[in-house]
Formats: sequence, structure tokens, C-alpha cells
Amino acid sequence: MGASGSGTTTLARAVADAWSVPHADADDYFWLPTTPPYVAQRPAADRVALMEEVFAPRDAWVLSGSMVGWGDAVVRRCDAIVLLTLEPGERLRRLEARERVRSAQGSVDEHALEVFLAWARAYDDPSFDGRSRRTHEEWLRTVPCPVLRLDSSAPREDLRDAVLAWAPGGGSAEDAPEA
Repeated sequence: MGASGSGTTTLARAVADAWSVPHADADDYFWLPTTPPYVAQRPAADRVALMEEVFAPRDAWVLSGSMVGWGDAVVRRCDAIVLLTLEPGERLRRLEARERVRSAQGSVDEHALEVFLAWARAYDDPSFDGRSRRTHEEWLRTVPCPVLRLDSSAPREDLRDAVLAWAPGGGSAEDAPEA
């Protein structure tokens, strides 16, 4: 988990590939499939039910994204959580570059894009009531599993290797490597 643009999906896919297990992203359950995407939320109970049906019964999986406030039933199944952090300027640079690529691939609603980027900028504002660093930190104090914190300015392979070296059963949060 982490702020939008911090590399959570990229790292989760790399870890899932290394373990040869499925990867799921919370956004695929949070949002209803719409055109354009990300405009209609799926009801929270339906999100969890779909997750329980599609991937949670498997022996192993990797999940990316945030489920703060709605996914506790699935989070209780997690062996560990990885929090990615990134200096806000770099994170926003990555997000804007990603969105420029998406814009070049098709029509983009410029207003929706600006609303999204404003939301993403607010992540590091402690007074922001939405998905924010503050709400993530508060939530992480309540989870029943160890948390590995990584600076996602490190190369993807280094981040993946840090997770693999620290994997559940391989150490405690206090023993977690810094990356």
C-alpha cells in the first residue's frame, strides 16, 4: 500500500511474479467497471464478497492498494503489509508522467485528470480527510500483522528483493531491511 504513484502495483506484480502467485489490485474491487473508469464505487460489502469469491480462498496471493475502512475481512488474511513511501515531488512527477502516457493512448477527460491529480497531491497533507498518509499510518497501527516500510525511490528489483528477504516467517518488522 501507499500513495498513488508510489509504485504499489508495480512492486506487488514483481513480488507475485517471483512467488508465482496471483496479483490483485484493490481498485479492481473498489470501482465498478465503467467507461470512463473510476467514476462509480462498488458497495463495500460487494467489494469484499467479490474478493472472497475471486482470490482470497487461494493458498497465496499478493494484493496491492488500500482497503482502509472497508477491507478488514480480507486484511485479516494477510501475512504482512508493505507500505511504500516516496518524496511527494517525485511521486507526483511519476503520476503526471503516467497520466501523460495514458492521455496519449486515447481521449482523457482533462477535468477528471485535474481532480485526480489534486486528490493525489493531498495525500501528504495531514488535514486531508481522504486517502492520506495520516489515515494510512493510523490504520497501520491497528493491523494484526507486521508492516514493512520501504522508500520506493529504490529500484523495483531492490524493493522486490527486500520484500522477498523479509517475507512472512522470515523475520519480524524490527528485522525488516531498509530499502
